[in-house]
Amino acid sequence: MSKIDERLIKGYQNFRDTVFESDRALYEELATSGQRPHTLMIACSDSRVLPQQILSAGPGDLFVVRNVAAMVPPYEKDSGYHGTSAAIEFAVTVLEVDNIVVMGHAGCGGVASVIDHSMPTDSFVHNWMRPLREWLRTHEDFDERNETESKRMLERAAVHLSLQNLKSFPFVRERVDAGTLSVVGFIFDIHNGDLSEVRAKQKITLDVETIG
Repeated sequence: MSKIDERLIKGYQNFRDTVFESDRALYEELATSGQRPHTLMIACSDSRVLPQQILSAGPGDLFVVRNVAAMVPPYEKDSGYHGTSAAIEFAVTVLEVDNIVVMGHAGCGGVASVIDHSMPTDSFVHNWMRPLREWLRTHEDFDERNETESKRMLERAAVHLSLQNLKSFPFVRERVDAGTLSVVGFIFDIHNGDLSEVRAKQKITLDVETIG
């Protein structure tokens, strides 16, 4: 047996003795009847952002996809490996979720790399963030004089771009148009715990409205 970090073992033991025992009946029901999550959550892989915790969601509530910067790639039909796209397809066409939430966050390293050019051009992250770099190049009025504000705006733009890309998936667009699927974008501020909805107002202005 491979050596396992003791923190992982202790964490599992705590889960098994407390969380699982308190929700044993729910887990048994989910194991028997299968999952019926109400929401597909596309979130950043950042270790500081825990969607289930932020939304007080329990087992079976969220179908979660996590990747760098919570990016949704454009719809592409080829023989490549499309992990995020496969998860979207499964959640929408098989699980028939009611909602899709894209959750970005403040201080996102993936988004910052687009401005900082901190990742090598032959890296997976650099290639993954290409749609956001292309978006940035098409917006000449984007202000990079204030680096902090630029990154904040680009974090909102990343969520907005993901929402637009979601609508390029035929099975998503069809259900949104039919009113059976809602799509929304959030930004979570790690500093103060605020959760805000991203809304497109004009060509470049992406407004946020704090929830709750």
